[in-house]
Amino acid sequence: MTGRTSWWVMPLPAVTQGGARMTAHTVAGLKTTPSRHSVDETLERLSAILRTTGVTVFALVDHSGEAAKVGMTMRPTKLLIFGNPKSGTPLMIASPSIAIDLPLKILVWEDAEGKVWLSYNSPAYLQARHHLPQELVQNVAVIETLAARAGE
Repeated sequence: MTGRTSWWVMPLPAVTQGGARMTAHTVAGLKTTPSRHSVDETLERLSAILRTTGVTVFALVDHSGEAAKVGMTMRPTKLLIFGNPKSGTPLMIASPSIAIDLPLKILVWEDAEGKVWLSYNSPAYLQARHHLPQELVQNVAVIETLAARAGE
């Protein structure tokens, strides 16, 4: 597919982590959108949106913070894990394998130029990967709206 990006192959910007230059690459099923805020501000915005919609935040994994604990340096990189059993349970009943990808996750990270990004599994990728019925895709598609709102 020359000149076109499909839902299962998303180009990512080149980044540098810990001083090593990483080249632009593609990640199957991953969507990456920009944020106008810092990593922490983006996470605060996302957490506030989740609270107002009754979604549970299960964990925040601070990858860069953990790296610092072992004497390694990396740009701010944090993973927010969240969900709602009312939305997730029907998905797992229809296709038990989706439990490997639930709860939903959004990775918020900063590239070498200081630009902040939100990355998450594409709903279309999750549908294809787990053979989800079309009528249940909306249960994971909300992640696109959440990422867009947190980054604006």
